[in-house]
Amino acid sequence: MYCNITSCSVLGVDPIPINVEVDVSPGLPSFSVVGSPGAEIKEAKDRVFTALKNSGLGAPLSKITVNLYPADLRKDGTGLDLPIAVGILISSGQLKTEIIRDTWMIGELGLNGEVKPVKGVLPVVAKASSLGVKNIIVPAGNAGEATLIRGINILCATDISSVYNYLKDPNSAPLDSPEYTDDSESDDLLSPEYDFIQVSGQETAKRASIISAAGFHSMLMSGPPGVGKSLIAKCIPGILPPLSEKEKIEMTTIMSVAGKLSDKKALIKSRGFEAPHHSITVHGLLGGGATPKPGAVTLAHRSVLFLDELTEFDRHTLDALRQPIEDKKVHISRVNYQVEFPADFLLVCAMNPCPCGYYPDRNKCNCTEPEIKRYLGKISGPVLDRIDLCVEMTPIKLSDMKAGNNTMSSLEMRQKVISARNMQKKRYANTAYRFNSELKGSDIEKYCHLGEKEKALAETLYEKLSLSLRSYHRMLRISRTLADLDESEEIQIKHLYEAASFRPNPSYWQKM
Repeated sequence: MYCNITSCSVLGVDPIPINVEVDVSPGLPSFSVVGSPGAEIKEAKDRVFTALKNSGLGAPLSKITVNLYPADLRKDGTGLDLPIAVGILISSGQLKTEIIRDTWMIGELGLNGEVKPVKGVLPVVAKASSLGVKNIIVPAGNAGEATLIRGINILCATDISSVYNYLKDPNSAPLDSPEYTDDSESDDLLSPEYDFIQVSGQETAKRASIISAAGFHSMLMSGPPGVGKSLIAKCIPGILPPLSEKEKIEMTTIMSVAGKLSDKKALIKSRGFEAPHHSITVHGLLGGGATPKPGAVTLAHRSVLFLDELTEFDRHTLDALRQPIEDKKVHISRVNYQVEFPADFLLVCAMNPCPCGYYPDRNKCNCTEPEIKRYLGKISGPVLDRIDLCVEMTPIKLSDMKAGNNTMSSLEMRQKVISARNMQKKRYANTAYRFNSELKGSDIEKYCHLGEKEKALAETLYEKLSLSLRSYHRMLRISRTLADLDESEEIQIKHLYEAASFRPNPSYWQKM
């Protein structure tokens, strides 16, 4: 007997509907799975057969064939265990075919019959809802994320026996059908864990941070150990604007696919902070692998990607960032698949100025010029050219700490950032732009209009600082953000001067 059950597999972050075709026919006992199954799915026959036996359900000693359509698409993961098991029950005559009409299902089976949580349930439920599916059976452990999607009946299963009883008689043995409830206060209304009020001194770096957050400009901090680079980076998510509902679902979908959602926190409500170790590989940073998984740049989507000890990263790994920084996405092409991961992140970097960390203080630094040159050479020119704000930090004096800290709190800084973002939202309405940092060269003159005095100064800076055209456009984009922070419609002379101050120090970087 034959049956067909619809489930779903996730490729990258995109859900792909899968038809699980099961046939049970007379013959020597066998269990084969065809249709490009991955290693986890090939092992499903042992999990499914044992789960049915230990749950007291009939596991037929017949010829069982499972086909996963489309057959040319590789399927990975354990989410097809449940539809395979139900397909066997139907094909062996223990359940009727009609009961699965307009019903999808996904879940992994334990050997005792338990339906265990799986990755990527949120995009699967969203796909089912968009196609007009009435019901979807999901593991009870994935109920929180599943109920984020409206327009579909969510049925939560704890074990294969409860699924069997429900499909045999939905009225007498209903599955739990929860609705999304969240009484917790939005994370965006709470004080951030790391607050700029905790940072003593370093006013230039704080200023650069608020510019970075307001215009989504990438940022590099350079300075000796202990000056507060890492602390400032951790404070930046706290001054970014609250997430929109669309952004919350985007981030939650990524975390669902990556298996990083917790039962207590089904919906991601605040910007994240991704700080990979400098030993990370290109695959770890960008994603991919035999089974395509999101990398650090995708986990930092709509959030902050912090690269600490930048010069300790492999140069090849850093160069791989060039395309995601420009395109806001990662396209991975392999023989067996092509996937696209979102990667719209705010890049924040930190580094020491030399191997020992204390250059140019020659009282502490004993590094030779060739050593410093090799050290800086780990960052290629194209990567450095994609960083908007460069800040050199120095140790804070004890007298400055005793004088007190007059810095705004992160919540106060966030209000200024939101105000600047609102100006950009209004300016770029009905365009592809969202932030000043995204402006293309062809639109610079339109959106970064300069008066006669400002234009003359910009030309002088271009000549005196020996700027490239890309550096010149970067200075104008930063000037536009500075004007927005001052709630000014026009770029002023002071904005141009301040923007120029954040370019890389040529006396230092010329050592590259």
